[in-house]
Amino acid sequence: MKIAVTSQNRKTVTEHAGRCRRFWIYTVENGVITNKNLLELSKEESFHDSDSNVPHPLDGVDVLLTGGMGSGLVQRLARKAIVAKVTTQTEPDKAIQHYLDSRTEQEDD
Repeated sequence: MKIAVTSQNRKTVTEHAGRCRRFWIYTVENGVITNKNLLELSKEESFHDSDSNVPHPLDGVDVLLTGGMGSGLVQRLARKAIVAKVTTQTEPDKAIQHYLDSRTEQEDD
């Protein structure tokens, strides 16, 4: 599974995904983070400035975590089978862990 976290300053989760151009991309295998890379987009590749009908560098992720996003972006991601989640966590690593922990809890129910 690949999870993207918005992080314009590379340190905290960005509040608005639409204009964000930096994303931490986490690879998760069996609930364990196995890799973390920074993806930097051009201004034209931000969700706000790119065409939703053409391929996008984030098309390969399964989940996008961010501090906030509008319904249009949620729908755009859903069309590409990307789960959009808003997190209250401010640190990317903690946001990922919280997401993974919440998935495990749901599976146990």
